[in-house]
Amino acid sequence: METNYLENNNLILVGKITDEKVFSHEIYGEKFYTFNLSVPRLSGNADIIPITISERLFKEDELVVDKKVKVKGQFRSYNSYEKEKNRLILTVFAKDIEFLENQDEEVVASKDFISNEVTLIGYICKVPIYRQTPFGREIADILLAVNRAYNKSDYIPCIAWGRNARFCSKMEVGTEVKIIGRVQSRNYEKKHEDGTVEQRIAYEVSIASLELVDENNDANLSEENNEQIEEA
Repeated sequence: METNYLENNNLILVGKITDEKVFSHEIYGEKFYTFNLSVPRLSGNADIIPITISERLFKEDELVVDKKVKVKGQFRSYNSYEKEKNRLILTVFAKDIEFLENQDEEVVASKDFISNEVTLIGYICKVPIYRQTPFGREIADILLAVNRAYNKSDYIPCIAWGRNARFCSKMEVGTEVKIIGRVQSRNYEKKHEDGTVEQRIAYEVSIASLELVDENNDANLSEENNEQIEEA
């Protein structure tokens, strides 16, 4: 069966540009740039999500700070080698960008308006890590391998809550699942061997619903009120 890579990995983000675009790289004469997008949450906070975009999708004067845009694309990963260590870098690869009308209006998250939604179909590629917070909230971290064209894969960290966390904790490596959730950012501290502490930003998918991709299995779970981020 032919894989539909757009179904495997697609997202929609609506937010405001927070900084000027920066040149990223060039492939076969096509230039790519990056910028950060502020995407609101229902809680009133916002996720700051990195976007990678081709020069073909915008005019020179369009990507400016505070512009309100809708981005459609895929959540992707790549490896960065720093100081002889491998680091997983995550970014949204834009396939389309729309500059919205009513630029003077604030971008506000609403239950009736999709401002942040991602759908992934992939395989559990590491044993899920299940834990509980001091307040008893259940969490599970999973790493999802999502197939991409040309025999490539994206490795996407995902976080499940409550019933979904318990369900994920029993999954074996190689299990195929469909996940619907939101891309989120969180700050954390990376402690190095020399005792120094580095401030970093992690990106992951907060799972709202999870389904086994198996025609013989009807398991399908959803978790409401998953807006809160909790530190590991």
